[in-house]
Amino acid sequence: MRTATTSPATGTLLPPMSIPDVTVTVIVYNDAERLPRAVASVLRQTHANIEVVISDDHSTDATEEVARELAAHDPRIVYLRLPENSGGCSAPRNRALEIARAPYLMFLDSDDELPERAVEVLLAAHRERDLDFAMGAVHRVRVDGGRRTTWMPHLVAERRTLDGIEADPRLFFEHLSTSKMYARAFLDRNGLRFPEGIHYEDQLFSAQAYCLAKTFTVVPEPVYRWYIAPYAASDSASISNQRHKLTNVRDRVHVQRLIDAFLAESGHEGLREDKDFKFLKHDFRMYAGDLPYRDDTWLASFADLMNPYLDTLAEGAYARLPRAERVVLRLLRDRRLADVRTAARGLGHDVAPRRVTPDEESGRVYWGEGVPDSPEARRELDLTDLELDTRPFFTALLRHEITEVRRGPGTSVDLTVRTYDPALRLPVGPQRAVLHLSPGRRRLTVPFRLSPVRPGLFEGRVRLDLAAARLPVHGFEGTRHPVLRLRHQGRTHTGILLAPPAFAPLTARVPYRTGLTPHQVTLRPEGHNPGRLQITWHPVGATAAILRPAARRLSTPRTRRAARLAANILR
Repeated sequence: MRTATTSPATGTLLPPMSIPDVTVTVIVYNDAERLPRAVASVLRQTHANIEVVISDDHSTDATEEVARELAAHDPRIVYLRLPENSGGCSAPRNRALEIARAPYLMFLDSDDELPERAVEVLLAAHRERDLDFAMGAVHRVRVDGGRRTTWMPHLVAERRTLDGIEADPRLFFEHLSTSKMYARAFLDRNGLRFPEGIHYEDQLFSAQAYCLAKTFTVVPEPVYRWYIAPYAASDSASISNQRHKLTNVRDRVHVQRLIDAFLAESGHEGLREDKDFKFLKHDFRMYAGDLPYRDDTWLASFADLMNPYLDTLAEGAYARLPRAERVVLRLLRDRRLADVRTAARGLGHDVAPRRVTPDEESGRVYWGEGVPDSPEARRELDLTDLELDTRPFFTALLRHEITEVRRGPGTSVDLTVRTYDPALRLPVGPQRAVLHLSPGRRRLTVPFRLSPVRPGLFEGRVRLDLAAARLPVHGFEGTRHPVLRLRHQGRTHTGILLAPPAFAPLTARVPYRTGLTPHQVTLRPEGHNPGRLQITWHPVGATAAILRPAARRLSTPRTRRAARLAANILR
């Protein structure tokens, strides 16, 4: 028998043959670089009596060497290598379950982390009550900027214990298996394992766990740190970010059908509308923002895959959606693919359609040109309740589209802008418009005129000088999206600017002006929902590497206030 050992991570004395309280499975495939970070986050848990199973899906990079080195330095780590690559997350998790020794189980992906108190918090919930699983908050971290948000915050806002998913069917939206700690007895009693050979296995596994669990607890503390790389290259993007692949659409629909079959077989048919609403609001919505950027062939295939399943969903699920999303779904189901592109631009940003059609007989107002033919289309494309012609002007539905982008003299670009006013809220005649852009604290405003083309349509041209924006002293690195503002009867309306779906990026080197360093400024289309005009600043030159970090350190709130005070005195 081995003598007691000390954890290198925490210095805690561990009995060698004791059963761990919790097994954390870290699945990995060709991720040698990030695996140590994930494992380290488990080893530094405040609750130290844990087992770590690194389950390697037959990596071909240096993952095996890294994993074996980690296991050699801490007795709590077990390395498991699958004999061949499974192509998914299910098999590595299931194989780890076969050797896990603890009565409680958690799952971690190699590109993510556990917050330090994750095991302690979830295990405490299990020890307070006899639970099937406990779950907590997930913090999402954008790798391209570090921005942190909470995943589905309204579902984990307060501590609560539920006696079954029927107590809060909204939890279907929180379908991550990694945000939970499961009782091993619960999984074994129900034969609950991850389905192999399919993608989106978390959704089926979590739906089954929710429905089979008699009691589970939700805690508000963060228990998982999920790193998001939204602009990763297509060959390295996560499965969720491979929405451009039609196989991705097929997989997502397939797993939904499996969930539906499980609900029917397990006696949970009453949850179907809630589950269908989750699919429309989350799963379909992920594709909807990309639809304006797909070609006709892709859109036709997407409709072929999606529409048969959409026809099976509960009508009540559609009725719970915002009108703009219902419009996109109806146009897709009617295979009005060109209109799908138009309707999907600007979802979630109160962007108007280009035109609406009043029906003189019924008094209803419909999306697009013409009164829809079918009763279903008339129901879903009816915009009457939006009160387009009477709502306050600052909430009016307008649509601003850039139809042409040209390089101008120096560092300027010339934009041709069309404003659609389908409810005729703007008075007849030229309109004074202002383009606003704020890369620093001081806003750049560029006035221009929108001239009437026909009722409900205005057009204008504006020259935007990329060097005119005043930047902070230490420079600015980031992205901004210009907005367009109009005034009418003393009220202001601000709307986003939709860029052409594709145009060659324009790049200019901008002198420092009020700052310490020159910048490279790039103007391009956003490339995904909502498809705004996007401008990115990047400091360049020797001063960017030397003076900018020093200026940032010196530019504290106190020094900025002192500078403003001095400037006011010297005026």
